[in-house]
Amino acid sequence: MRALTKVKLTRARLLLWARYSASSVVATVVSQLAFALCYWFGTAALVATLVAWLAGAVPNYVLNRRWTWGRSGQKLPYTMIVIGSAVTAAVVTSVTDHLVQPVDSHALKTLLVTGSYFGTYAVLFIVKFVLFDRLVFAKSQPAAAGAARTPVTTSSS
Repeated sequence: MRALTKVKLTRARLLLWARYSASSVVATVVSQLAFALCYWFGTAALVATLVAWLAGAVPNYVLNRRWTWGRSGQKLPYTMIVIGSAVTAAVVTSVTDHLVQPVDSHALKTLLVTGSYFGTYAVLFIVKFVLFDRLVFAKSQPAAAGAARTPVTTSSS
């Protein structure tokens, strides 16, 4: 019976991982297109990152909340995680943009800076899954766990 429970847990975790991955793919495609278009048309890397982040954050939150975890998450930890991701991406793309300035080809610059944006989120993919799973969309502790403790009593003498 225990092995069966473990298999169900593993299947549930795999399904969660698959849904998170699919949600991330949707958000990544939207975000990457927004970044590449903004940067291609001359938007500064920092602004392109912010536009792309916003374009991807909305579908990512909705899909993760409704489809991946199937419940509302805590908004403060979610906000801190996604803003931290955006700041990281903004720093990386701005540094990359600075480094590629000597490159003559605008298409190559766009490819390199867009690649740095993608690479940042690829690295953060697993980190964000763990943080979302453990902090944002974590199931609350059962009430029975707190009730199992023996209360401390004081005697009045």
